[in-house]
Amino acid sequence: MRKLLFLLLFCSSHLFAQVIDCRFVVNADLVNQTNQQVFKTLEQSLNEFINAKAWTVESLDSKEKVRCSMIFNINAFNGARFEGTLQVQVERPVYQTNYYTPLFNFLDKDIVFSYQEYQPLFYNPATYESNLISLISFYVFVAMGIEADSFALRSGTDYFKQAQQILSLAQQNGAKGWNQADGNNNRFWLIDTMLSNTFREYRNVQYMYHRKGLDNMFDDGVIGKKGIMNALQEFNLLYNRRPNALLIQTFFDAKADEIVDIFSSGPEVDVSKTKVTLNKVAPFFGPKWKRIK
Repeated sequence: MRKLLFLLLFCSSHLFAQVIDCRFVVNADLVNQTNQQVFKTLEQSLNEFINAKAWTVESLDSKEKVRCSMIFNINAFNGARFEGTLQVQVERPVYQTNYYTPLFNFLDKDIVFSYQEYQPLFYNPATYESNLISLISFYVFVAMGIEADSFALRSGTDYFKQAQQILSLAQQNGAKGWNQADGNNNRFWLIDTMLSNTFREYRNVQYMYHRKGLDNMFDDGVIGKKGIMNALQEFNLLYNRRPNALLIQTFFDAKADEIVDIFSSGPEVDVSKTKVTLNKVAPFFGPKWKRIK
């Protein structure tokens, strides 16, 4: 009996292990508020909500957890109502190195929610709890999906579908950012394009760039660079179909500096074709691409 009990406890700890390592920051510098305690409480509560919850049945050690950060910049505060922006960043380790590569960098400008200090935070996938819970849970699943895609081709689909389910439930509350009519760079379009076959190259690139490229850099820099170059060529297809795709902008917001660093040092490869592609699909980073020799 004791042996069976131990086994059940052991299995339970693995079934409900935490898989997120996220740092949530609340920045209230723009708010004229004497009592800052509510902001500190909100920050602590959200860190506990994100990091202590079992978002999936997978069991990961500390080095395998999905690493992300969320920075909430408050623009306005009135009673229990918060308004501001949310910067979401995701990263993952590169094979056989201590380097963490940025996967995702997205600014959500439509953050509005109500929060009473010390109110409990609970996520229920079947119901809408609050706009705050929906916002944070949505980006947790987006982060998990993007990280999964970087290790195995399109393996983040289930996580993206859970984010889409959160979006569907949240649309009833009327808050900005959940509906297609709210703008071109919001939560609706982010998850809609992530799951759409029309934008499939974005997810192909996430896998090819990291598994065929970066993860080979330690063993062979030339093979790693060629893997990255092949991945970036995929964006030509997406650009020809959707030249102003949100996902292209999102990718290079996260990757531009890294790409410049990769092709500006180490073993030499012919980057002429890659530079043409970069200037075509991401012309807004033209000054950076000029630094690639």
